[in-house]
Amino acid sequence: MLGLLLTGAVLAAVIGAIVNTALARRKSLEEERARVRGVFAEAFEAVAAYKEFPYSIRRRRHDQPEAERVRIAEAMSGVQAKLSYYLAWTTAESAQVGSAYADLVKELRRVAGTACHDAWLAPAATTDADMNIPPTVVDLRGLKPLEDAYVAASREHLQQLLALRSLLGGRH
Repeated sequence: MLGLLLTGAVLAAVIGAIVNTALARRKSLEEERARVRGVFAEAFEAVAAYKEFPYSIRRRRHDQPEAERVRIAEAMSGVQAKLSYYLAWTTAESAQVGSAYADLVKELRRVAGTACHDAWLAPAATTDADMNIPPTVVDLRGLKPLEDAYVAASREHLQQLLALRSLLGGRH
């Protein structure tokens, strides 16, 4: 009788350990997916920030050109550093996501970089009407397919993390 009680207690302990381990893995995967999703979003945010520079440059203060050059150049430097960081991070996380992000950033630097160059050559805004910048002046629509490709690659990677979670007994 004592042997059966000990066997039952051992079995309950083993089952409890298995359940606790599975729950811990599931929680860990959920936290990992949330972290990855957050960094993918931050990487996209860096792209969005860079896309704003052609507008910021055109809307710079005309009465303080030296200060505006410094202010905008420092902001651009910070965004460039973030883009470089996220290029490395996305590639380390997923070759597919990293490749999509690299394609996006390469085209971003070409398209928005050209728009920035042109904006520095244009006179600074001096009227309210100058604040309206039409797509004939700054056209970044060509980035949309690459943005969509990055989002799709990110979504697919996150779906793979969900699939892994479901294999370990988690829910969607």
